Amino acid sequence: MAENLHAGHREKMKKRFLKHGLDSFEPHNVLELLLFYAIPRKDTNVIAHRLIKRFGSISAVMDAPIEELQKVEGVGENAATLIKLIPQLSRLYLEGLNKSNKLLDSADKIGDYLLPKFVGMTVEGVYLLCLDNRGHLLYEGAISSGGTVNASSVTLRTIVEAAIRCQATAVVIAHNHPKGFAIPSEADLAATHEIAKHLKAIGVELKDHIIVAANDYVSLAQSGML
Repeated sequence: MAENLHAGHREKMKKRFLKHGLDSFEPHNVLELLLFYAIPRKDTNVIAHRLIKRFGSISAVMDAPIEELQKVEGVGENAATLIKLIPQLSRLYLEGLNKSNKLLDSADKIGDYLLPKFVGMTVEGVYLLCLDNRGHLLYEGAISSGGTVNASSVTLRTIVEAAIRCQATAVVIAHNHPKGFAIPSEADLAATHEIAKHLKAIGVELKDHIIVAANDYVSLAQSGML
């Protein structure tokens, strides 16, 4: 009997979502619904409450290390993996929405394009855009993950080789501050000027350096620091 009630509750939650979306859901209800698909025979409402109590918000749950998620009673490897999948899936979704606008001819367009690239990233990474003289995107890709933006020979070579390969006239680099603010450090500025110098030597402009933190970003070009 209890199992039938449990199944009935899940069905009501699914229909509620399909009819009204998530706007009327409390944070723990959102996690409860998500966990249906990883935990088939337990009360996921209780587990969802534990997750919110432990981490404080849905975004904090999604950003928590998988090992920390599994310390919460009722959260196994499958549930933790599903939770970690959501930010990465969101990033790919947002990137897909941006595919139709690849003319990156202003700092605002560049920043808005790059912001989704760092969704769900809990370590520092560096992203590269290569542009033609009108701002059309020729190449994009991550050039570092888990490190820092710097002017090491490896980073410089990667940037220069990419610019030469796609015959770019301008380059944009971006990196994130996962646990800080979108404010450049002295090391960020030093690396920016070093990279700009090497690109100038091959006739390529460093058009901008975007620093991302959470849902905010700063353009060094727009701020007069490039």
